[in-house]
Amino acid sequence: MHASETGGSFTREAIEKFYGTPFTEGNRVTLLWKEKESFYTIFESIENAKELVCLEFYIFRNDETGNELSDILKRKATEGVNIYILYDHFGSFGTPIKFWKSLKQAGVHIRASRPFKWTDPLHYVYRDHKKLIIVDGVLAFTGGLNIANEYRGYHRIKRIKGWRDTGIFLRGPIAKTLFGIFTKSWEIWKGTPIQHNINLQPSSDGIPVIPIFASSSRGRRKMRKLLYYSIARAQKCIYLTTAYFTPSRRMINILEEAVSRGVNVKLLLPGRSDVTAAHYAGRASFTKLLKAGVEIYNYQGEILHAKTSVFDGIWSVIGSANLDFQSLRRNDEGNVGIMDENFGMQMIEIFNEDLRQSEQIILDTWVKRPFWEKAKEQFFALFRRRL
Repeated sequence: MHASETGGSFTREAIEKFYGTPFTEGNRVTLLWKEKESFYTIFESIENAKELVCLEFYIFRNDETGNELSDILKRKATEGVNIYILYDHFGSFGTPIKFWKSLKQAGVHIRASRPFKWTDPLHYVYRDHKKLIIVDGVLAFTGGLNIANEYRGYHRIKRIKGWRDTGIFLRGPIAKTLFGIFTKSWEIWKGTPIQHNINLQPSSDGIPVIPIFASSSRGRRKMRKLLYYSIARAQKCIYLTTAYFTPSRRMINILEEAVSRGVNVKLLLPGRSDVTAAHYAGRASFTKLLKAGVEIYNYQGEILHAKTSVFDGIWSVIGSANLDFQSLRRNDEGNVGIMDENFGMQMIEIFNEDLRQSEQIILDTWVKRPFWEKAKEQFFALFRRRL
């Protein structure tokens, strides 16, 4: 059931008007939130490609996961499939030139986004954090994971779990829309224009999806405003999952306001993080949020890397953007918004399953944490805009 049919707090028409971008109708969507399942689906989809594969990733490593995907891409390129890879220069800095060279020799087209410039070194803080795959212009993937072992749970010697992440596969007209977004990015970073004709018919029982992609200061401002709008518009519940949380004063204020009007606000964060500074900087805001009535949970499993939001069980957002300064102010980010009550229920079920593996932070206990922990939080909070 679409929100526009429920008369609820969110409608397709209101979001289209506010964000200035239309929903794309008639799509089939599949959530991926288990690391083995995600990579199996990604690899299988690329194996089945007939004409075109486009990949845009922040991190693309030459580890076992990256090499396995590289072998698939080389093989598909020799079969005549057009392969395009756009990787972030900073995020994939450790990937050797010979890795990219071997792909190019197989016929894969490769460009680096946001490269370092000696003439403007400060610009290197702006990064392409998107995760996007397009297959034949009819299938698309986006989400939080990168192409690297830790996201897949691969280890040569022992069995380990991959990071807890969420991705989404989309089949239908939205893939054409996302292909258009990819081609613009590709050309910005001096890639030769991609020619590919796509003719798709929407599914009669599909659902509406809206792209929430940001590759400029204007795009990031639109993305932030949509986030604030969604929090301010919610009437029942707000469930936020993010890997990195360093909220602005405005975000703290609107979350407080949501609780004050009776909205159940739950925030799911990592119990441990791969970025210690960001972890402590975010914790500096916990006392204020807890006092306001925001429920905060620390995930106790593997590292939590997902970035999802669910508002009133109707309006969901999945993608690459974290709730931190870097994502909301500096990065190129890729998300999709889905207006569908059944999909929202599925998102809430996954959120609740994660909560069962989480520990709730209780205010009375939190304020008694050691002085040294408080000192680290306040110290790293000073650098919130650098994280």
